[in-house]
Amino acid sequence: MPDEVFPQLIDTYYPALYRFALSLARNPADASDLTQQTFFLWATKGHTLRDFTKVKTWLFTTLHREFLGMRRRDWRQTPLEELPPGEKDPPALEANTVNQMDAPRILDALQELEPIYRSPLTLFYLRELSYQEIAEVLEVPIGTVMSRISRAKGQLRSVLAQKTTHGKIFEFPSQQRNQA
Repeated sequence: MPDEVFPQLIDTYYPALYRFALSLARNPADASDLTQQTFFLWATKGHTLRDFTKVKTWLFTTLHREFLGMRRRDWRQTPLEELPPGEKDPPALEANTVNQMDAPRILDALQELEPIYRSPLTLFYLRELSYQEIAEVLEVPIGTVMSRISRAKGQLRSVLAQKTTHGKIFEFPSQQRNQA
């Protein structure tokens, strides 16, 4: 790939990659480090990508791998089997649409989810990736992506219910997006 394309990649993908990194790391400094590391890896290894139409997936996958590496160094991830019963299957909640809930409150609640759930939910709703693209980024089967998104939505509803004084629950938009 020619060197003049690299600045275009940064202009195109930096904001989305940084926001994804921030949603994972929950820390602006770590998000910046992850994003810069991703572009560094592109600068050193990006030329090996055979299909340039896969650049977006390659960047998001690389950033996610770097986050996991950083996280492995910091602490161990809790497997689904070890989660408390309330987190495995959140209680059924009344599904009223939240009229007064604003985006910052939802994003704040999103930060309380474990990264294993926050990542696919962020990629699906905020980055508008398909299930297949998310599966490639996270390097998990598509069924796992669908399961994690479902569980993440339940956990997010629970967090929002606890934070909302009116007891109204956020309703997620339909998942009728192209899965290819």
